[in-house]
Amino acid sequence: MNLLEREMQYPISQQVPVSLKRKIRSTHVKENILAYVFLAPSLIFFGIFLLYPMMKSIYLSFHLTDPRGRIAAYVGWDNFHTLFVSNAFWKGLWVTGKFAFLTVPAGIVLGLIMAGLAHARLRGIRVFQFIFSLPLAVSVGTSSVIWMMLFHPTMGMFNYFLSLIHIAPVQWLTDPSWSLMSISLMTIWMNSGFNFIVLLSGLQNISEDIYDSAKIDGSGPIRTYIKLIIPLLSPTLFFLFIVSMINSLQSFGQIHILTQGGPAGSTEVLVYSIYKEAFVNYQFGTGSAISIVLFLIILLLTFVQFFVVEKRVHYQ
Repeated sequence: MNLLEREMQYPISQQVPVSLKRKIRSTHVKENILAYVFLAPSLIFFGIFLLYPMMKSIYLSFHLTDPRGRIAAYVGWDNFHTLFVSNAFWKGLWVTGKFAFLTVPAGIVLGLIMAGLAHARLRGIRVFQFIFSLPLAVSVGTSSVIWMMLFHPTMGMFNYFLSLIHIAPVQWLTDPSWSLMSISLMTIWMNSGFNFIVLLSGLQNISEDIYDSAKIDGSGPIRTYIKLIIPLLSPTLFFLFIVSMINSLQSFGQIHILTQGGPAGSTEVLVYSIYKEAFVNYQFGTGSAISIVLFLIILLLTFVQFFVVEKRVHYQ
């Protein structure tokens, strides 16, 4: 039996010197420590601004608090029971669902149209790309003030255009039948910049050979876009749908500035109910209970999208 055959009889781990094993183990430990050092700032901020508030909300949801937010009494599940028997909560949940239904699909469709137009190789298209992405650079507060002037019943541009075609002016923000639609319209515009940029980047990742093959087969631009490009964009659309859904369920700023949840609660989504319970009525326990329920709803919808909708996503 030669030397090679003799060495092959023993496991490789026994052939490695002990000093080399220690050196490798020490290197792995140092790499792990270095990784945690680089992750430490993110983990600290995550713990302070996300994990701790979440744990605090769970704790407060089982208690009554005084106006200063201090614990007054332990009530167990009473806050949740009060919530689920409240008509205001179910109305807020219904308004939140309608708001998401009005804003998410329309925002994605508008983003698809703008991205398709801006992706064309036309002269001066860079100008339109800048214009389409401009809403992303405007804050919620600024957008709300701009649209408040547009919605003004006497001096607003929308009612002015309606008067040109002899249609009676609309009370955009004070009529319960129009208020949620008005907020949704403003939200669609406000989110259009982000949707446009994400979808345009998805279009730019599609090979030009696919467009050339479609032209050779005699497919028109609209048919190519609907039948070929949109399925190839399904990973981007899936990501955008999840992000848009979460953002719509967490919308607050434009509602607070434009309608304050009114008129008659027609725009009072769950996030605004949390604000009103905690910082207007000083019921931090009930507000925390609503926030926990909203978190569970978002978590459930996200899981449903991952386990159901993702099956229709075509990854290249």
